[in-house]
Amino acid sequence: METALMNLLLADELNEWDPFEIGGGSYDTEIADAIQAVYTLNDEKELAERLQSIYEFSFEEVIPFENCLIVAKKLLSIKNDSSCSL
Repeated sequence: METALMNLLLADELNEWDPFEIGGGSYDTEIADAIQAVYTLNDEKELAERLQSIYEFSFEEVIPFENCLIVAKKLLSIKNDSSCSL
């Protein structure tokens, strides 16, 4: 899977998440930061912590770690599936 397609899949997953229920398309900056984190991190817990930090910084509200962990697992699954098909 090429990088652009993987980025779209990651962005779709993050848009669907909508942790603050403000509507998809409201998290462009956070999604860009989260996708960058996916490229640099391979551990689910580390990625979950990073996601939690990214969204907390922007919205001054903490997302429960368990919710971030669920999303981190999905994002790393997309990343790992794409690296297998390259």
